[in-house]
Amino acid sequence: MRVLVTGGAGFIGRHVVRRLLQDGHDVTVLDSLRPDVHAPGTTPDVAGARLVQADVRDEDVLTDVVPGHDAVVHLAAKVGLGVDLDDITDYVSSNDLGTACVLRAALHAGTPRVVFASSMVVYGEGAYDCSAHGRIAPAPRRVGDLDAGVFDPRCPRCDGVLSPGLVSEDAPLDPRNVYATTKVTGEHLLRSWVRETGGSAFALRFHNVYGPGMPRDTPYAGVASLFRSELAAGRAPRVFEDGGQRRDFVHVDDVARAVVAAAGRPTDDGSMEPLNVGSGTVTTVGGLAGAMTAAMGGPEPVVTGQYRVGDVRHVTASSARARSLLGWSAQIPLDAGLADVLADTSGRPSRTATDARPGQVTPS
Repeated sequence: MRVLVTGGAGFIGRHVVRRLLQDGHDVTVLDSLRPDVHAPGTTPDVAGARLVQADVRDEDVLTDVVPGHDAVVHLAAKVGLGVDLDDITDYVSSNDLGTACVLRAALHAGTPRVVFASSMVVYGEGAYDCSAHGRIAPAPRRVGDLDAGVFDPRCPRCDGVLSPGLVSEDAPLDPRNVYATTKVTGEHLLRSWVRETGGSAFALRFHNVYGPGMPRDTPYAGVASLFRSELAAGRAPRVFEDGGQRRDFVHVDDVARAVVAAAGRPTDDGSMEPLNVGSGTVTTVGGLAGAMTAAMGGPEPVVTGQYRVGDVRHVTASSARARSLLGWSAQIPLDAGLADVLADTSGRPSRTATDARPGQVTPS
């Protein structure tokens, strides 16, 4: 199988490329090497794959690169929750226009399959139950509750505090920030592409991905990376709210297996299938901080009680549909995955290949 991986030089992308190559596939990587993700003046180690340094919005490059591939894995995106709303144009252009350009190129190339990197952030809050009213969408959290240390959302009907559950793919979408909105838009664009082309596509809703090579010391780093950086500097990790926020931390190698499985499997009826990609294990943010502190021998986490009004309280996944459709399930438990993270001394992903000029194809 010939596979084009956009964003293949990034954190998740490098693991996907490595897995594809191990499985004997022919791989092309298209990556802009943008400086807020990659160290300037260097190119990543994607040995065994062709590297094209270009932005996914460069339609001339896409016209040359996309034809001949059996599948496109579209990972390229501006990630994270942003610094402030001033990021809005870059997010929308990078993510939504970028996705549209990739899909247009796949249309003209006759590419039959696309795998799109979506995210659990499309849900906003996760699934909740009320003791009186059953499964129900939560009301927005109130500043008065947050100030009083009541962090769980309330039932909009009876005002009772809700209990969290596992969110499935048929849950309503409720993006809470610009990044999340671009991922919802990307899924809608993907669905339109499928309807128009008769191709097949998966939108993989990644949960909290961690593992070796994850970004560090940037505004876009995940919580596991932030905790690691604090502990490595001898500082206690700072945990917001009461530390009881529920998350699903899934190892990047498990994510790579899910992506490769999706790239090689057409949907049954030429549809777009959204799939949760999570570990299936619920971990609190405070629990993660404690586990990392114990593993690194650092100072005990500090639970600050601080909050951000727009933060999601709980979001954890059911990945049963991925098991059914892809035969995939996560294999790496959190303790083993954290050992990988703590053994990783790379800081940022290693980069050893020769620099590629924009639009240039570099064989390796």
